[in-house]
Amino acid sequence: MAHNPVVCLAGTLDTKGAEYAFVRDCLKAAGVDVLVVDSGTIGEPHFQPDIGAAHVAGRVGADLAVFQAGVEGADGRVHANRTMSAGLALVLNDLVEEGRISAVLGMGGTGGTDLLSGAFRGLPMGFPKLIVSTMASNNTRPYVGHSDMLMANAVTDIAGLNTISKRVLSNAANAAAGMALGYERTMGHAKASKPLIAISMFGVTTPGVMRIRARLEADGFEVVTFHAVGEGAGMEHLIDQGVIAGLIDFTLPEIINHWNKGIFDPGMERMNAAIRTGIPLVVVPGAAECFNFGPVDTIPAEFNTPERSVIIHNPSITSLLATPDELHRLGEYIADHVNRSPGPKAVAFPLAGLDNYFREGNQWHGVDVSPLFDAIRSNLETGIQLVELDNNINDEAFADTVFELFSERWNSRAQSADVVAPVSA
Repeated sequence: MAHNPVVCLAGTLDTKGAEYAFVRDCLKAAGVDVLVVDSGTIGEPHFQPDIGAAHVAGRVGADLAVFQAGVEGADGRVHANRTMSAGLALVLNDLVEEGRISAVLGMGGTGGTDLLSGAFRGLPMGFPKLIVSTMASNNTRPYVGHSDMLMANAVTDIAGLNTISKRVLSNAANAAAGMALGYERTMGHAKASKPLIAISMFGVTTPGVMRIRARLEADGFEVVTFHAVGEGAGMEHLIDQGVIAGLIDFTLPEIINHWNKGIFDPGMERMNAAIRTGIPLVVVPGAAECFNFGPVDTIPAEFNTPERSVIIHNPSITSLLATPDELHRLGEYIADHVNRSPGPKAVAFPLAGLDNYFREGNQWHGVDVSPLFDAIRSNLETGIQLVELDNNINDEAFADTVFELFSERWNSRAQSADVVAPVSA
């Protein structure tokens, strides 16, 4: 180990100073060093930090004194929080790049969580980051985004120390210390030695994906599988970050989930990262016909209609069928995004079923999805290879064809660039 792990303890030392002092002491007792960064804007810090709030504000050209005189609302505290969050992000990135810290820990209520999460989630994938938050029992996506940041439920408000809060904060300190120790031990081995290939997957496309994965791994690739339940957003984020070197977009239900506000809405338009990066790409419209809600009684009335042919996937998830008009629109969308992807690319159709719902004996067996295929065919640019097989998406023959299509695109890209795409952890 190069040095004793250092946990960066970041947050508002004016309003949460006693709590931060307690956590600082817990971290030291756990055997790690502590570097404290203050991001408070209301008053003087409860104790002296290693990096003061004035420095944090100054990183984005702001004057802390102006914030200290501020008021509540969009022009006051909200602006101060967002500005300090941007400054803290720069400070933390510097500390990580300089190798001075091994984890980051913070705590807060609504405002503090907003400030801290905006700074934490931009740190590198794999770098330990933890927030103890009163918002952790609610929807955490606005805070976590596409990152691997952890959030722990504070249970009590972070406003004074008591038997419950001490236990929660002590656990958080020990967790951060453990992650810092682990990070120091493993970071030298963290970088991938093989190209990382992403594949999107649903439960009903799993057999095909696992067949492709096995063949890719046997051919020297490392495979990252993304569950198409909204995690496609994280996949696209990693593609944009340069972590992913190639993509087999095998499962696309998130497109119509986004349109119809299903529970697997990724919160963004899918298939754009390949356009921005030009990585080798094979697209299969797996499960593109499908969007999802929770139990049957949670389906909005406008969608709970006979034409949707609702499937109870499990007690917590229902699957709904796209209409012919939606299938046509999906085909146009998919073709347009493939057309605009500048790297080597191909498309494959499983004409006998987009997922296991189409297997004989299953509810959507025989359902006509030709509007989807027709729209892709008619809108796909000349010169882009389109392979159509009379297979279900999960048949081995289809999976093997997709693997071969990707291998050809990968080799084409590598030969033209004379390099293998860089991969980082």
